Amino acid sequence: MKLLVTGGAGFIGSAVIRHIIHNTQDDVVNLDKLTYAGNLESLAEISDSSRYAFEQVDICNRAEVDRVLKQHQPDAIMHLAAESHVDRSIDGPADFIETNIVGTYTLLEAARHYWQGLHEQRRTNFRFHHISTDEVYGDLGELPSPLAGEGPGERGGDQELPLFTEQTPYAPSSPYSASKASSDHLVRAWHRTYGLPVLLTNCSNNYGPYHFPEKLIPLVILNALEGKPLPVYGKGEQIRDWLYVEDHARALYKVVTEGKIGETYNIGGHNEKQNIEVVQAICGLLEELAPGKPDGLAYYRDLITFVSDRPGHDLRYAIDAEKIQEELGWAPAETFDTGLRKTVQWYLSSRDWCKRVQDGSYQRERLGVGA
Repeated sequence: MKLLVTGGAGFIGSAVIRHIIHNTQDDVVNLDKLTYAGNLESLAEISDSSRYAFEQVDICNRAEVDRVLKQHQPDAIMHLAAESHVDRSIDGPADFIETNIVGTYTLLEAARHYWQGLHEQRRTNFRFHHISTDEVYGDLGELPSPLAGEGPGERGGDQELPLFTEQTPYAPSSPYSASKASSDHLVRAWHRTYGLPVLLTNCSNNYGPYHFPEKLIPLVILNALEGKPLPVYGKGEQIRDWLYVEDHARALYKVVTEGKIGETYNIGGHNEKQNIEVVQAICGLLEELAPGKPDGLAYYRDLITFVSDRPGHDLRYAIDAEKIQEELGWAPAETFDTGLRKTVQWYLSSRDWCKRVQDGSYQRERLGVGA
């Protein structure tokens, strides 16, 4: 099988491609515009594989997308290309509308015409897998206060807490999540109207190796190592369900190869944590793994700095991943503790990667572009 992965130089896309090359016999074509968050160094370990090809293409460029489809003849498309940073979407929503909505529309139309031109057996087997986020569902609200004797992760006791299911109505809060919700609706419309064989997945917060340094976990790790403030919105009470990126990659491959056409699958890590808990956990791991702190710093946690909350900040997300577990047999392999330890260890051993991805030096070297 040959898979076309859009956004394959991004955080999740590169994990998907590494998983496919290392664990299957499939071929992969990586279609990526290479924006600030796309980094080919995340794929350095597999870039010389005969089963891997790279195309620097913007999904909004219909002629180039058509060319790639005609040239490479994929059996399935995994659509991960997206602008995904909430803060950036608040400061400048136009790029999110262009890439996440117009880009998805352009890709859908190219895929539809490509799919309609395939011979019968290949047309029957073709898949368009759209990868989305739990943020389209909006805000689950506040958890009950911890009861006496409860530990972390046990808030609410025996009370049934709401979770996002595949039937949860959409209620996006930010320009980013609204643009992703729009793209989800487009994908479902192309299935209903044109019969395009689609699959959708909505995931919780990903973390792990190769994450762009502006995101919470890598930002906290790198700032702490440099003795810089660790910014936490509000009081850090926002709750997210954390999913190790390699677990997510396994789930996505399961869906594109075994999922039922027209279905949506929620993918979560079963790891609800307040942001402040995440930051404190990172500080604790750094005390153990990187005890040589910057001059004048007694404890990493002393760097925690509470800042003004961002507009429209959702309080809680939590995924019910029962469907994918029951129907496709997927479950996360990593707990939050094991995944976070692996993540911190990776960043400690990959400081050069962080520097190169931030200054773009690897990208320029790989593409032959002058500094």
